[in-house]
Amino acid sequence: MVLMSVPADPTISFSLSFAVGSQDDPPGKEGLAFLAGQMLGDAATEKRSLDQILEALYPLASSYSVRVDRERTTLTGRTHRDNVAAYLELFSDAFLRPAFKTADFERIKNDAINDLENTLRYSSDEELGKAAFEDFVFRGTRYAHPSEGTVEGLRSITLDDVRAFYKSRFTAASALLGIGGGYDDGTVARLKAAVRELPAGAAPAPPGIDPAPISGRSALLIAKPGADASISFGFPIDVHRGERDFYALWIANSWLGEHRNQASHLFQVIREHRGLNYGDYSYIEAFPEGGHRTMPPVNVPRREQLFEIWIRTLPNDKAVFALRAALRELEELVDHGLTPEQFELTRGFLKKYSLHFAETTSARLGYAVDDRFYGIDGDGHLARFRKMMDELTLDDVNGAIKRHLQTANLKIAIVTGDAAGLSAALTSGAPTPISYDTPKPEEITNEDREIAAFPIGIAADRVTIVPVDEAFER
Repeated sequence: MVLMSVPADPTISFSLSFAVGSQDDPPGKEGLAFLAGQMLGDAATEKRSLDQILEALYPLASSYSVRVDRERTTLTGRTHRDNVAAYLELFSDAFLRPAFKTADFERIKNDAINDLENTLRYSSDEELGKAAFEDFVFRGTRYAHPSEGTVEGLRSITLDDVRAFYKSRFTAASALLGIGGGYDDGTVARLKAAVRELPAGAAPAPPGIDPAPISGRSALLIAKPGADASISFGFPIDVHRGERDFYALWIANSWLGEHRNQASHLFQVIREHRGLNYGDYSYIEAFPEGGHRTMPPVNVPRREQLFEIWIRTLPNDKAVFALRAALRELEELVDHGLTPEQFELTRGFLKKYSLHFAETTSARLGYAVDDRFYGIDGDGHLARFRKMMDELTLDDVNGAIKRHLQTANLKIAIVTGDAAGLSAALTSGAPTPISYDTPKPEEITNEDREIAAFPIGIAADRVTIVPVDEAFER
């Protein structure tokens, strides 16, 4: 159990994390964990219909919801401590007594299929590109498919499948309870007793996630008629929260492409100096829904992480130039590291910026629960992050760059409306110069010639084109 007492907080935050996620989907039933989780967080219980649950929550000004990720399914909620008795009845029923009604199951299943077939494929090119990149890197492993599953996998799942999966996997042995805020001992005792009502079970060993080694560079193009280009590229890294190299690498990554930070280097090179797109960012751990959030998420802990550069949507005729620019800047970082000035500036920024990672009790509780996954004891990741900003040296950071970052072996995923043209441009080796509507300074145009000719090094047989309507089909 994770307890985070904040007596001054009049609200209480709850987290119930189960050691089950999309990695546990049986082959051919991709999406089973997602459907089971949603039947806890967005469906009827044995006592109430979903409408009745929402009606009961409304006067409490409270809610609960579920997130299903690769490794964990987490039910979270929050209420005012004056309403805790009424709220806990609803919250406990959600995970102890789901009704598994056919109408809820069909609604959730159809919504998940629609999310893959329509929303992901046709309404969010940037998220499509990121999901395609993860599939490309982790192909052949249980991490490859989106947490929602695949279209064929979802269609194959029955309500009996969901019931059986819930009974076998949502057990006391796999549950981690977290409570934060202005709670009392009675609240803790009541929730602990509720968790004990779950089947005892046993937490099975998680499946191995061993993606095939990446040799050289290769590209996956999602052919979507009429689309501009959205690019994600990178490679797996073996570094996690709690490790000294993680915090050293975060400094380097923050300088290179801190999410939503307009001062970061990639943003300056691609967006600010050249106006090619909305933003350009890099990551050393999972960052889902990047287009909708500012700070790193919680409840998405993973054993296997990626280094990823995300080049947000830009015209197809500028895509290869932007990719070259990002590869060139990454290579410069790997070859030369940070300068003392860059190190000090970024470290100083992160010491203050990290205070915003978790501004609420709910967010801090989420980090504390994730700490258990990563085996971080003591004051936890957030405190360790700030401590490391004082301890790490420039040599630590540049050493971590050399150990974990590279440009020779990586995978590239691009959503594009010009797959044939982009494939030719990626593989020909010919320069890809760009032009501007307004004149640029000489130092920019001189650098443009170097970027346009920067080697990509992808052979024609290392490019795969997939029609958008086949993405995540199976």
